[in-house]
Amino acid sequence: MGTTTPDQVRAVAAAAVTSAGLVLEDVTVTPAGRRRVLRVVVDLPDDVLGGVPVESVESAARAVSEALDSSDVMGATPYVLEVTSPGVDRPLTERRHWLRARGRLVTVTLADGGTVAGRLTEAGDDGVTVDGRPLGWDDLRKGRVEVEFNRPDEPAGADDDLVDDETDDTDDTDDEDGEEA
Repeated sequence: MGTTTPDQVRAVAAAAVTSAGLVLEDVTVTPAGRRRVLRVVVDLPDDVLGGVPVESVESAARAVSEALDSSDVMGATPYVLEVTSPGVDRPLTERRHWLRARGRLVTVTLADGGTVAGRLTEAGDDGVTVDGRPLGWDDLRKGRVEVEFNRPDEPAGADDDLVDDETDDTDDTDDEDGEEA
């Protein structure tokens, strides 16, 4: 087979990814010396909140690998398969991205050049709602989830029990050689 295109790989990988309960987000084929890197990005279905579980990515990777092995879409040139999920910095470009980001802090660039930042509370047929402000799909240029270290749905101090206040790394009874004085 000649040059492999992402569309050809997408056709083979799509059913495999779906069988793992995920959505095929993107496919890229990049030359890397004598090999190629085939990167398959998978995501959760439309209305599922949260991140893609590692187990689901592993399942999708096995399914895609098996599907590619049983086809000739990659030809005879060696390749490295990478199956991954989109990172938090992925732009919100499709309706399902917005649906999955409900409850998250977002920054939205509007079609008129303005920006809106706040909590994404709704995403539906007519558009999204950010901090009570409805925005139609035509009003949106792009959006991005903002990283939060203390989300409002987490109790304050949830990580406090990771710190052991009783631990004291100093021991006045040891000399420089670590022997007791």
